[in-house]
Amino acid sequence: MSDIAWQLEYSVEADISTEFAWQFQTEIANWNDPPATFLLDGPFEAGSCGTTLLPGQEPMHWHIREILPGKSFVLQLQLERAMLTFEWRFDDLPGRRTKLTQHIVLSGENAGAYAEQVEAGFGTNLPDGMRRIAAEMAAAAKHSDSAR
Repeated sequence: MSDIAWQLEYSVEADISTEFAWQFQTEIANWNDPPATFLLDGPFEAGSCGTTLLPGQEPMHWHIREILPGKSFVLQLQLERAMLTFEWRFDDLPGRRTKLTQHIVLSGENAGAYAEQVEAGFGTNLPDGMRRIAAEMAAAAKHSDSAR
């Protein structure tokens, strides 16, 4: 879709392998963003549908548009004549580290109607959210290593 009304990209580095980061983030049970809860109907693969539930709001239905295993995945949320897209990328760094990137794009002919709401929901929260996710991944990796 063209007509990009809003977009934001943010990256963080995490002290974990790319393989662990991928496995962690593609497990919906690890998605921790209160008060939202997340459901996935089926396996984490292209074409599967998910739902985001927020108190007092209608469920938001999305689907996994694309997956490059171990490298990236794209989620899409269809809005009225607009699309909200979330792309996650996982890049290897030296020393078994990973660069996590999330790119969010709001596009479509009616995207302007959603720009303020999307900006309020993601604009200021994305950096802290990405840092929190990286920390959760690192803690889970450390716990996984100590359990062996």
